[in-house]
Amino acid sequence: MAKMNMVQALNLALAQEMEKDDRVILLGEDIGKDGGVFRVTEGLLEKFGPERVLDTPLAESAIAGCSIGMAIYGLKPVSEMQFSGFSYFAFHQMEAHASRMRNRSGGRYTVPMVLRAPYGGGVRALEHHSESREIYWAHTPGLKMVIPSTPRLARALLVSAIRDPDPVVFYEPKAVYRAFREEVPEEEETFPIGKSRVARQGSDITLISYGASLMATLEAASQLSEKDGVECEVIDLLSLSPMDDELFTQSVQKTGRAVVVHEAHATYGAGAEIIARVVEKALLYLEAPIVRATGFDIAIPLYQREKYYLPTVERIQRSVRQTLAF
Repeated sequence: MAKMNMVQALNLALAQEMEKDDRVILLGEDIGKDGGVFRVTEGLLEKFGPERVLDTPLAESAIAGCSIGMAIYGLKPVSEMQFSGFSYFAFHQMEAHASRMRNRSGGRYTVPMVLRAPYGGGVRALEHHSESREIYWAHTPGLKMVIPSTPRLARALLVSAIRDPDPVVFYEPKAVYRAFREEVPEEEETFPIGKSRVARQGSDITLISYGASLMATLEAASQLSEKDGVECEVIDLLSLSPMDDELFTQSVQKTGRAVVVHEAHATYGAGAEIIARVVEKALLYLEAPIVRATGFDIAIPLYQREKYYLPTVERIQRSVRQTLAF
């Protein structure tokens, strides 16, 4: 198997799905000739032509609206927002139409579209380029919200998203785009939307994370094992909606303790929902309060200070030790 970074793995998913199904259409700003800001769509214009790889005006609402119309008509559009911070201009299209069409039409119509967007900090970007507000989409009934953490999972989940009959918001952690490589099979591979995975086995405490924060979480777990003899079980969520609460609930029932890690704001973030579900389903197994290691309730700072905002290995370790000391 070839070793790929996440950009290459996503490109492979798009190319193979476009070869397999001529209904798959790509559209977005600069995705054709330039191959996208992060080069995820590089080479696809030359391979599939301008009728299937569409460079659009700088108009996120129009990109989403056109995608919804195409999907209802029978196509499978994959629309790219250059950065997740620009996608809010498309929110009314996704909330008012994409998320509601199945219900509105009594199941007669679905919207098989994917809205892709790079999200998150850690790459020294400008304002509006580093947001982590995935909960907007996860909170909206009728939308599925997916965030991969590794190249292989990104490829498998994007294939599943393209084939899904309902709209999927697919956030790509740009801090992971070229952070590392892993083996990605050439043959077709999918991963079910709405399922999580155990990224590391452990018995002392459960760490629950997703996206780019998973890298720091795994590093924190590794160091805690080496230095403190603490064995952390790490759960990679992968989908925020639908959320696989069965896996992390079973893990907490085993360990009795938990820390939730994500770079989004703490207040009303995904961590709050995760903790609520643990309390509902595993309260009597808890031996300590659940701690959150997250971003703060401010706009993410510019690059000189963003490292103080993001949950670091050290901050995750402090949260683990705090929980274990209770």
